[in-house]
Amino acid sequence: MNNIFDSHAHYDSSAFDDDRKELVSALPMRGVCGVINCASDLESCETSLALAEEYPFIYAACGVHPEEIEKCGDEWLELLKKFCGHKKCAAVGEIGLDYHYEPETRDKQIEFFEKQIILANELDLPVIVHDREAHEDTLTLLKKHRPKGVLHCFSGSAEMAKEVLKIGMYIGLGGAATFKNARKPIEVAAMVPEDRLLIETDCPYMTPVPFRGHRNDSSLIPYTAQVLAEARNTDAQSILDQTRNNANTLFGTLL
Repeated sequence: MNNIFDSHAHYDSSAFDDDRKELVSALPMRGVCGVINCASDLESCETSLALAEEYPFIYAACGVHPEEIEKCGDEWLELLKKFCGHKKCAAVGEIGLDYHYEPETRDKQIEFFEKQIILANELDLPVIVHDREAHEDTLTLLKKHRPKGVLHCFSGSAEMAKEVLKIGMYIGLGGAATFKNARKPIEVAAMVPEDRLLIETDCPYMTPVPFRGHRNDSSLIPYTAQVLAEARNTDAQSILDQTRNNANTLFGTLL
């Protein structure tokens, strides 16, 4: 298959340290046309941009993940703004709220998330949003500021997806849709308009069945595309073609 656009990856992760260059260089030969490599902190903003500079088919997203906010100093927002001004920064991300691992930092998470949404709007960049067990607060902030962007690895209900779509945002689905008893992602996949769907890996995480338990990479996206295609009564290549177009539209890329 071809036209694989991975809208959310982490190729700067230590999981790829042993074979990063070999693996990433081979992705175009495996049908991958584009990748958004997402940062999680200021350090990974630099490494994501370095990857984007090295590979024409990779763009970076720069942002501070909710689990990483405690590492930031007072100048974090100004530093982030500089990273986001890079010619190969296509989005502000990965940003958002995570009440599963970091419930005690809710107020600070909301502060960081809101400031980064505002920055994205100022720079006319989309946001890539992480939302784990924080649906209500996530929606509240998105409705307040109405950024363009995507809720990645979408874990909400079809009803929540409708609210996200009303804002004008996209829905990102990945390997979790292939997992046993993945009812919500399948319901969402079936109802999202074709021009608002993105496909992703979140690699090295969220590896699709039948490779669950192994390291993920963008070449495995067709397994997710097949499951989404079944939910939408179409074929996997059509899903890949459409999600490539959607990613290029959202991120302003030509991949």
